[in-house]
Amino acid sequence: MITISRRNQLAALGLGLLALPVSALAADKLTGNIKGSDGTPHGTVEITEAPKGVILRITATGLTPGWHGMHFHEKGECTPPTFKSAGGHIYPHDVTTRVHGLLNASANDSGDLPNLYVAADGSVTVELYSPLVSFHGNGGRPALLDADGSALVIHAKPDDYQTQPIGGAGERVACAVLGK
Repeated sequence: MITISRRNQLAALGLGLLALPVSALAADKLTGNIKGSDGTPHGTVEITEAPKGVILRITATGLTPGWHGMHFHEKGECTPPTFKSAGGHIYPHDVTTRVHGLLNASANDSGDLPNLYVAADGSVTVELYSPLVSFHGNGGRPALLDADGSALVIHAKPDDYQTQPIGGAGERVACAVLGK
């Protein structure tokens, strides 16, 4: 719940915002703790639902420098060291043949995300947008918050956005449970 100060209430009156219910001013958020393959904490991911997708904010340290593939996975499980418990990438429910890749014209992988760049000191702070998922299946997009939740998985190598099944991204090196 958002608390609006008296000063902000007066400012909002000038913009006509007070006619909205207070809950309409607050975006839905989802937070997950990123852990490495040895179970150590590395940071957080905060996801905000937008009208046509989600915004991710990732803040982490202690990761291997360089580019890393990153995907939404179908289960809210992150059992180290391999994180296989997270299952595969999120796909629409009506898909029978799964195709991966942001650069693949035939792709139907809703778990695809842009690569993550980790600085030389092992830190990353990034904010990015995905129009391919939603919290509850809005707009026909797969839901992050279904019965078994979902996970954000970071891979050892960059995703080439084409190679099947995961863009050549390699091992799963970090994971965050979302909504379970």
